[in-house]
Amino acid sequence: MNTLKLRSQLEKFFIEDIGEQDITTDLIFADETNGEIVFLSKDEGIFCGEEIIKTGFQLLNNEISTRVFVKDGQTIKYGDQLAQVSGKIADLLKGERVILNLIQRMSGIATLTRKTVNTLDSGHTKICDTRKTTPGLRMLEKYAVRCGGGYNHRFGLYDGVMIKDNHISFAGSISKAVEAVRKNAGHMVKVEVEVESEAQVLEAVNAGADVIMFDNRTPAEIKELIKLVPDSIITEASGGIQLTNIADYRETGVDYISLGYLTHSYKALDISVKVQWIKGDE
Repeated sequence: MNTLKLRSQLEKFFIEDIGEQDITTDLIFADETNGEIVFLSKDEGIFCGEEIIKTGFQLLNNEISTRVFVKDGQTIKYGDQLAQVSGKIADLLKGERVILNLIQRMSGIATLTRKTVNTLDSGHTKICDTRKTTPGLRMLEKYAVRCGGGYNHRFGLYDGVMIKDNHISFAGSISKAVEAVRKNAGHMVKVEVEVESEAQVLEAVNAGADVIMFDNRTPAEIKELIKLVPDSIITEASGGIQLTNIADYRETGVDYISLGYLTHSYKALDISVKVQWIKGDE
């Protein structure tokens, strides 16, 4: 993750939640009393969010001490102590919910991704995400996919050309759309084309596509269409693929399967924060 961007995002999240002040915490803990909290796993899955804990609390008070006992991508189980954080009680309480929200969600995505990779069980085909992410959380959600063993598709409209059905309809054809891109883009830009039929596959190949994505095609259809694609062109399948049927795509031969559900249909991992001690109880 980009450290500067992470700090900037966390600052915005804290400002959204704390606003002018944490009324409850500031009224109860107006002094400098210190304490410690622990993050505990109440579920089994893949942990993700080590830097969220470290950077988040440091933003609130750089004197806060954090110890994270697990690494991103590591399997955790019920009862595992994930982290200990000690410092001024007021700062601990102000930061716990934002940080917990993020690591629960990121761990949920990493867990679902790992389950998907294991279910596909392919030595060739890789699992990747899509742009179907939560606005403002794309960097974190895509990082979570990587922690779960998946790969990232393009991060936005700015870092890769993907010619979809509506682009083709407006441009008039795949050939015209690819030609326009090649004419105006630099040599470092790859071009992906979404296809649905044999004619479109052949047109995309002849137009010079770098990546061909089979959209909403069955495993049987993909097995036939992929025969028309030279080995030099990357292939991808997407659309209509879920955890329940992804194993059916194991033998299609595609290089990637892109899945929106990784970042929009996950279940947050159950993680809680408990008080370990307060000053005077040590």
